[in-house]
Amino acid sequence: MMEVKDTILVASIKRRKKQTNKEGKTIMSSSDALAKSFSVSHSGLFGVDEKSMLEILVKWQPEHLSTFRNETSSIFLKDERFSFEKCEEILLKFLKREFKRFKDVVVQWTMHPWERDALKARKALKRGSQAYGLLIELACTRSSDELLGARRAYQSLYSESIEEDVACRVEGIQRQFLVALVSSYRYEGSRMNDVAIESDAQKLNKAIRNGDKTMLIKDEEIVRILTTRSKPHLEAVFKCYYDDFGKDIAEDLDEPSLKDIIYSLYAPPMYFRKILYSAMKANATENEKEALSRVIVTQANVDMKDIAEEYDRQYKTPLTQKIEDVALGNYKDFLVRLVQRALPKGSD
Repeated sequence: MMEVKDTILVASIKRRKKQTNKEGKTIMSSSDALAKSFSVSHSGLFGVDEKSMLEILVKWQPEHLSTFRNETSSIFLKDERFSFEKCEEILLKFLKREFKRFKDVVVQWTMHPWERDALKARKALKRGSQAYGLLIELACTRSSDELLGARRAYQSLYSESIEEDVACRVEGIQRQFLVALVSSYRYEGSRMNDVAIESDAQKLNKAIRNGDKTMLIKDEEIVRILTTRSKPHLEAVFKCYYDDFGKDIAEDLDEPSLKDIIYSLYAPPMYFRKILYSAMKANATENEKEALSRVIVTQANVDMKDIAEEYDRQYKTPLTQKIEDVALGNYKDFLVRLVQRALPKGSD
């Protein structure tokens, strides 16, 4: 069965529709070159020229990846309800095995972002409370439309909503907060209300000052403010909190999940810097190690420059150098190249 799948996979990658515009020719040229990095060995098994593949993929922007998914219909299927391409499950498992030396980074990079986030959310829910930080990351660092897309992909893949899955699988005091976070669709405009900002800062301080610090994640006002307000509004609220009470709000919190929510909402580079540090420390857990690929892949086209600069500032070591110290082979090269392309030429 897998040998047949191998043949279909190779054929589908080599089959290309010609484009007439200039940009299209460039994309198809890259896709043709990528096809050459795949071959069928004499045993009939799928083989990969990893160096050639790496050189192509690290240069691709989101529009190139989108074109590749659309032109490779035997791997990526158009979703019937929502506008995204998803990878056929049996081929997804096959590709992950084939690219195991890349530790899944190639599959993550070529996958539609909505599907990628939906798969990560499902994995976090299956792993339990030690992985719930990933749900916070997805809900707080993505735009409203990106989170909505992940929710749609989750429905398509699993025939249930992420909201109901979180509500069913998460137990304890985190349930209410996590359901509210993954259900959120925040306003993304620039308009703010100074009265509401001051009011929210006061309500947060009152809840923190008068409440049980181990139970703040259940406080109605904290849940309402952190799960519904826009990110610019929250940034202004946290500044107002500091001006009014002389402390960063994170300093007044003992609950790690609340601190992660606050930093991921208003200072993603600081949040991701901490996640990357944990992923590359000597005693990192498996959950922590997996974050290295996830953060580099998902943020390569977003704020990787800011993350790398924040990492360098905090730990006095270039991010690319640290990756080279802990990773190996083409996996290492792939990650380093994704970081380097976001940095000014000549910098690490």
